[in-house]
Amino acid sequence: MSTPPGQHPHAHRQDVEVYQGEYVWAELVDDEEPAKDDRQEQPGSSRPGDRRIAQYASTALRAVLGATGPGLRHGWQATMHWTTVGYMSDDEIRRRLVKKHLDTYVGQRDDTVHDINRLNKKAQRLARDAADFGLTREEALQLKDVAGELKRRRTAGLALAQIPFDVAAVQPTADQIRRYRTTQGLARFAGVIVPTGAATIGMIMSAPLAGLVALPVLAGAAWWLGRHPLQLTQRALPADLYGPPELELPARPVDPDNPTATPDEDLTPYPIARATTPEEAEEALRRAILHEGGDVEAVTDGRREPWGWSARVTFNTGSPDDLNADQTYKGLVTLLRVRRNGLLIEGDPDAGEACTVRMLLSDPFTPALVGPVPYRPPLSASITDIFDFGVAMDANELAFSLAGLMLLMVADSGGGKSGIMLAMAEAATSTVDAAVLNLDPVGTGVGDLGPAITLNATMSDKKIIAVLQFLLALCSARARQRAAYGWGNKWRVSPEHPAVLVFVDEWPQLSPKAKALLIKLLLLGRKEAIWVFGGSQYGTKDHLGEAIGPKLSAKLLGACRRVDVTELLGGGALAEGYRADLIRAATHTAVNDAGQIYGVGLPGMPDRPIRYQVREIPAQLAARLGAERAAAGLPDLTHTLTEAGLLMKWYELIKLCSGESSPGGEDGPELPEVLAQLREIFVRESDPDFLTMNQIHHHLRNDDPEQWGRWDDRDDQGRLRELGKTLARQLLKADVELSSERNTELDGNPRGYYLADVEKAISSLS
Repeated sequence: MSTPPGQHPHAHRQDVEVYQGEYVWAELVDDEEPAKDDRQEQPGSSRPGDRRIAQYASTALRAVLGATGPGLRHGWQATMHWTTVGYMSDDEIRRRLVKKHLDTYVGQRDDTVHDINRLNKKAQRLARDAADFGLTREEALQLKDVAGELKRRRTAGLALAQIPFDVAAVQPTADQIRRYRTTQGLARFAGVIVPTGAATIGMIMSAPLAGLVALPVLAGAAWWLGRHPLQLTQRALPADLYGPPELELPARPVDPDNPTATPDEDLTPYPIARATTPEEAEEALRRAILHEGGDVEAVTDGRREPWGWSARVTFNTGSPDDLNADQTYKGLVTLLRVRRNGLLIEGDPDAGEACTVRMLLSDPFTPALVGPVPYRPPLSASITDIFDFGVAMDANELAFSLAGLMLLMVADSGGGKSGIMLAMAEAATSTVDAAVLNLDPVGTGVGDLGPAITLNATMSDKKIIAVLQFLLALCSARARQRAAYGWGNKWRVSPEHPAVLVFVDEWPQLSPKAKALLIKLLLLGRKEAIWVFGGSQYGTKDHLGEAIGPKLSAKLLGACRRVDVTELLGGGALAEGYRADLIRAATHTAVNDAGQIYGVGLPGMPDRPIRYQVREIPAQLAARLGAERAAAGLPDLTHTLTEAGLLMKWYELIKLCSGESSPGGEDGPELPEVLAQLREIFVRESDPDFLTMNQIHHHLRNDDPEQWGRWDDRDDQGRLRELGKTLARQLLKADVELSSERNTELDGNPRGYYLADVEKAISSLS
């Protein structure tokens, strides 16, 4: 049967009508049948328009429910995500649990401080009342009770403050984190979900109309959630859980023998020499500090050095200075198996909780690191230039200008004091605008530079006092010249107006009058470009004459006593890492740490507790440079002294100092050379009761190798026998009654000279 054009192929029956993508059952009327009038419908039958509306409503309802159902599901999932604390990561929960312990820890200490302050104010109020009005017996007892309670609280507070916060002990386990989630979930379900659901049901039952009004709102929200599902993820850590370092997860210990070991195994210290990587060195240091009771947050920046290892240590509590405490320091040295003085701690000036620790396994100053002495041609520099004197153990240069310095160098005999002063004088004599003066009451000072020194006053109190008096007069004259020239508050150094550098060795050996003049010069000379570089074996007031050391702008410390360090740098210097007391002075057979120093107040150099090595200027090199510079011409003081009206006095001073040196004092007689040499050797050795022939030969050979080194090819017995015979002949020729003696109290009964005998021989000549 064919279907007429435009007619549905199934118009003869009820079929499916397509409406907005949905198949809807409808009755289609065949065009061949006569249309029926609606008014002729049987009673109770539905009209086609009503059926179509019902169909549209059914379709719309299904569409709404298709989005509302998933929305309700998403809403329930979000509710459970909040209820079960799913938005918190395990790390956030761990931090919250640790923070609870930390807050308790801090709160206890804050409460203790609050109680102490409260009791202190109460005690002060009672004490004021007692002073103003007197006390009754009851008030006196109350004051006593308050004072006793305050003392107990302070003792308890001090003990409490010394207990560190144990980060590792309060770290929660995985089970504790799971229990936290479960407990929070049950609490929120019982405290929020159940009461909210019960309240909603009760409201609907008591006010159905309100429920009918709320239903479209809830349906709309559910429909929106169905179209815009929530992303149920874990949130980022809140800001308050980032700050305190105690909330960070402790670093896992690394054992070089077992890098994959679990965090629960022991932290037994091991020697730093076993470390082959920076991580292993960091762990060795961390374990050692923990073993000694340090509260370490982290050990980082491990670095292999030519002499060992260095690393940065950050503390949670306490101070990096604690590592320099005697017992802690000795314990770390033992645990790390480094040299006895091979642990150097340098505090970070910008981070009070951190420091750099250097662990020495060998000599830090190899010849390759120190480098050669730089050659400085005559008249090639200005005193305001920066001179390179040596190197720090981290390979940075020790370079600074000598201009404007009032400097004190303190080091024991053998610490390299004279050599360091010679290095500074060598740099000064290469300039075009600085004259060098050399003062030494018992030795030759920086005299190895020979004719490069403008003026020498050595081994004569009379000459030294004359030089110091002249320099004080020059200070006054230069002050007047500055005012006349309009130069402001400091002397302008130039070749026409040179600076004057005064090198004073063996400061404690100066006479009281010379010390007083020197201290006055230190106070007046800086503005007038008359700068003093003092050398001493001691840095305390009783040796220098006044407590002038701490006031000087620059200090160098070689091998010296602890009291010298604290006197010059302050009571906390040792804890900060200025461990000059650990530097070993040279002996007759070993160089040790001679020439190593700590420096403070050097222009352009940071004040940091790190060791420097000054390059040694051999005597032969100094003599050659001195001759070369003298031949090229020395800075001329004539012009400036003429303007000051002191030229004739200068010539008189040169004439006085050009005579032969004498240690006999202002009016004392000239001593025979051999006796003066013996007395100077005793001074260099800090005046011991007895010196062996071997010790004496060491100094004589260094002073004049050509004369006193003639027997070095012989054995010790033959060498010392020839030395004794030569000294005896020279003493006999000088008509000095002095002979060597055997000291039966020393091993081997060595022969030598007693200080008492040398001084007796000197007295016999007066």
